[in-house]
Amino acid sequence: MTTVIERDRLFVGGAWRRPASDGRIEVRSPHDRRLVATVPAATPADADAAVAAAKEALAGGDWAASTGKERAELIRRVSAGLQARAAELAGLITDEMGSPAKFSLFGQAVSPAIVLDGFADVAERFPFEQERPGVLGPCLVQKVPVGVSVGIVPWNVPVFISCMKLGAALAAGAPIILKPAPEAPASAFLLADVLAEAGLPPGVVSILPGGADLGRYLVAHPGVDKVSFTGSTAAGRTVGATCGELMKRCTLELGGKSAGVILDDADLAAVVPQLVDAGVQNNGQVCAAQSRILAPASRYDEVVDALADHLRTLAVGDPRDPGTDIGPLVSARQRDRVEGYIADGRDSARLVVGGGRPAGLDGGFYVEPTLFADVDNASRIAREEIFGPVLTVIRYRDDDEAVALANDSDYGLSGSVWTSDPARGVAVASRIRTGTCTVNSGVIVEPRNPFGGFRQSGVGREMGPEGVEAYTETRTVVLPPA
Repeated sequence: MTTVIERDRLFVGGAWRRPASDGRIEVRSPHDRRLVATVPAATPADADAAVAAAKEALAGGDWAASTGKERAELIRRVSAGLQARAAELAGLITDEMGSPAKFSLFGQAVSPAIVLDGFADVAERFPFEQERPGVLGPCLVQKVPVGVSVGIVPWNVPVFISCMKLGAALAAGAPIILKPAPEAPASAFLLADVLAEAGLPPGVVSILPGGADLGRYLVAHPGVDKVSFTGSTAAGRTVGATCGELMKRCTLELGGKSAGVILDDADLAAVVPQLVDAGVQNNGQVCAAQSRILAPASRYDEVVDALADHLRTLAVGDPRDPGTDIGPLVSARQRDRVEGYIADGRDSARLVVGGGRPAGLDGGFYVEPTLFADVDNASRIAREEIFGPVLTVIRYRDDDEAVALANDSDYGLSGSVWTSDPARGVAVASRIRTGTCTVNSGVIVEPRNPFGGFRQSGVGREMGPEGVEAYTETRTVVLPPA
């Protein structure tokens, strides 16, 4: 029987401290509902302590005086610590939120280290200070830490997204408070262990698990200067409104309904497995999922059949089984949401595969991999983020209409173009208004380059130099006249 993880301290300002209350968060497996972990639930009092520690780190001491090279060395130590515990981290995330083991090792455990290594490289060469000419003489343009930052992290890829925020803040020299979601907080404690072992300076990082109320408290906290939020567009609007009212810096990485565009010359045998994976990986619980597939009218039936045949081969079951392709959704509430969209799709489109609950898995929150054809781009299943293993196939006539349909969305986070002519693919991809678009690749997030969205997919960018820039303020020092 698997041992239940029990934590009784919070990671506040780089140290393990007793929480301010006795509140607990129970984490249960979405596969069989067994107890996976219990952790403290952070309170406003814990948040106050974390903010105070962060402000102290920002005001003085070794961290305030650190260089980009020194921060890079710390980031690399954190990366190495995560790599050393990658298998443990992957298994923990599989248990707490249902990510299939074959996805978890790279997608949940190795990829955070790749992100951190990228930030370490950026920190070493980032132009924190530049001399520029002015009207009366030279000036120094400085990039200084934005202040105390907060990173609000969702449950679907918890440590990967934590490291998108953590790595950028550390590179910029900004102390950060991470708030993991209550559905998947246990993995954040492993991250905290790694941070402590890496020799983290006092006050620089806190990790406070909690729900929406704690998130709202942190966003509105007068001691917080910057908020980075990843989550739903609806919640992001509220975060953005609060930050706007209080004049806080803000990065929002929100929902998506990304289009995978199959051009008429594509090799379906090569394309379909990659595109399906880009649509349903992590059980479809990925904001950048390519869940809206655009297929040429001349090959529409062929595309639908190929997608259907591949979906039928996917193994659904226990996420700890290395042969499983699709595990459970994170909660009963999430399954209800996905099933509501499937019911709507039955009325507006043609159900080709799936649409129900798989047999023999009644103890978990499972939904069959599902494919809809003859989908109108104006329908709910084509326009709204489902966040489950549901794909829709939309017909188009030519490249211009494919681009128009891809852009006819409230979102613009990711996307892909598939073709035997790479130059044509780049030309089409360059016309799609989305934050990331790949050509002949199922990669939906490039972990060392800027990630973020157009329109309702968010504001700002994470990763790459742009990600570090978001945690800085620009200051001009006018030097004395010669």
